[in-house]
Formats: sequence, C-alpha cells, structure tokens
Amino acid sequence: MPVINRIAAYAEDMTAWRRHLHKIPELQFACHDTAAFVAERLREFGITEIHEGIAETGIVAIIEGRGEGPTIGLRADMDALPMEETTGLDHASTRPGAMHACGHDGHTTMLLGAARYLAGTRNFAGRVALIFQPAEEGGGGAGVMVDEGIMDRFDIAQVFALHNTPNVAEGRFQTKPGPIMAAVDTFHIDIDGQGGHGAYPNETRDPVVAACGIATAIQTIVSRNRHGLGDLVVSVTQIHTGTVDNVIPGTAYLNGTIRTFDADVRQMVFDRLQAIVDGQAASYGVTATLRIEEGYPATVNDAGRAAFAADVAREVAGDGAVDDAAGREMGAEDFAYMLEARPGAYLFLGQGESAALHNTDYDFNDRIAPVGASFFARLVEVAQPAG
Repeated sequence: MPVINRIAAYAEDMTAWRRHLHKIPELQFACHDTAAFVAERLREFGITEIHEGIAETGIVAIIEGRGEGPTIGLRADMDALPMEETTGLDHASTRPGAMHACGHDGHTTMLLGAARYLAGTRNFAGRVALIFQPAEEGGGGAGVMVDEGIMDRFDIAQVFALHNTPNVAEGRFQTKPGPIMAAVDTFHIDIDGQGGHGAYPNETRDPVVAACGIATAIQTIVSRNRHGLGDLVVSVTQIHTGTVDNVIPGTAYLNGTIRTFDADVRQMVFDRLQAIVDGQAASYGVTATLRIEEGYPATVNDAGRAAFAADVAREVAGDGAVDDAAGREMGAEDFAYMLEARPGAYLFLGQGESAALHNTDYDFNDRIAPVGASFFARLVEVAQPAG
C-alpha cells in the first residue's frame, strides 16, 4: 500500500503548514506560537479533546476511534535551534538567532497530516494520543511531559516517533530493535593551579600543561578500556585558559561529551574520568574538579514494536525501502524518556540529498511529509483495527 490517497491530497496544505512553521521557529519550552498553530489546526479537523500547556507549551490531543480499545501515542517535536539560517529561501526564518535546522517543523506537519486523516476517518478502535512536544533540543521536554503524567493520564499503552534523516533515500525508513540512539552526558573539569610570569614557569603550578595532559589521557578511555568494535564516544570539545603570551594563568577549564548505549559502559567512563582527573592533577601539582552532567538516556526500541513499525512502513514505502536492522546512531534523542515509560519504537525517514541536520543551510523536504503522515495513520489502523 503506497501513501494514503487522502493524505496525498493534503500535500499542498501540509507544505503550507510546514513553511509557516519554518518561518516562526521557537526555542526550548517557549513554543507558544507553534503550539497555538497546532491547536488551531486540530480544532479545524474536528478534534475536541485538546490538552494544552503540558511542559509549558506541549499539547496532547485525543481522537476517539470506533469502539473500545487501547490508546496509542504518536509524538512530534516542535522546537527549533539557536542558529542563524543561511538558506535564503522564501520561507526562511523570520526570527534572528533561531531556525528549524533539525526538521521539527516537518515532524509537526507529519503528525498534523495524520491527525487530519484519523479525525476524518476514525477507522480504528480505541484512541490516539497526538503528542506535540517542546524542548527536544536540550530541554528534555519529553521527560517533562512524562513527569507531568501524560502516559498515565491518557492511558497510553505504546508510543512511536519519526525523525527525518538527510542523505538517505527519500522515503526510506530505518529502524532497529534495542538501542538506536545513544545516551548523552556532559563532563566539566575545572583546574586550579598557580599562575605567574611566563618566563618563570618553575614558580607556577601550570594549569595549561595539566589541561593538555588530562585531554590526552581522556583519549585512552575509548582506545584502552573498550573493545575496538564497541560503540563509545568520549570527546573533549572545549579548553579555555590564559589571556596573553607572557602570563601562565591560574586556572583552566575542559568540557566534553560522552555517548554510550550500555549502563555499565557509561559508569566505566564516569569512573575512568574521575581517576584520570585525580591522577593527572596530582602529577602536575594542581587541583582539579570533575562534574558530570547526566543527559538523555539511550533511546531503546522495544523489539516487537520496532518489528511491527517496520512492517507498517513496508506497507507505505515498499519492501525495498525499509531497513529494520539499521546501525545505531551516536546522536541522542529525548524520546528516550517516553520509551522508558512505555514500549514503542523510533524510526528514521530519509529525506534525500540535503544539508545535514543542525546546519544553517538545512531545510526539511516537504515531499516526505505525506509519507510520514501515512505511516503514522497506518500504524494506528493496523495496531488497533476497527470492528
């Protein structure tokens, strides 16, 4: 079964919705205009049960099907990134310092397209919970919505989400059972030494050299503590210290990211970081403090739901356009919190050749919106058939 004909007929409207949203990007939890646009469309579709103000600007809308049955959750993220758009498109961002560089405008549009179809046909049993979420980009909005009780409040039994992926064939689905995206944590290291004249380093306790030693030693966490075929990233991404050429500073700061899939590996990294910071600090005669900021957990698909979602994707895209054993991604995604609360699956949808995500030249491919909307709609109809 290809793209649903009725949804294909929405293509022009969906493009208009998406491009409007692209012009008005909003950051973190402050998705007020986006949420208002979403709620207005939902009301136009005849959906009357719309719960607003969850996680500040999140929305959960309920569509009742035909007869008794469970509730299936479908999630789209709404927020943008703090970046200056350089596409030069007619529908480019009108808000300085913000742009939809990750396609969340497209994700919201795909779920709106599915909502319009499902509200018009209601060819399913039970209920659909349409989850429009703010603050995926660093705010953990999915976790906030879970903490505010949406899974229990709306009796959601399972939950699914899509994310576009550039430079994968247009309309191609990718997923896998188990971990599909990494946990992300951030480390901060503050070094205190004793500054002095650059000509007399013997009178100092140099934090610059200590910072270099710590940064170099951190590279051994991956290369010497994890099997070479294992999935692990530890990257030092910032070193800040010093002001002028003839002064050895008194302090230094390092920062970086940790990406893991396994809880034991994650803890190993935390332990090794602490040992390296303590040991290197002692060897250079400085003091150093490690602080780890725990971020999103790994995004882990339920095996059965991932297989089911892949089968539905084949109905929409064809057998040859679905990879149900895709590789893991080292990026992170706060949908992980929803998958910790309920079984479900996360899938990628190829958008063809384009600029990368989080790139100032990125734009969502409107041609895939009906594909994603059809997937969401068929997911509901197949999971919860009417009658």
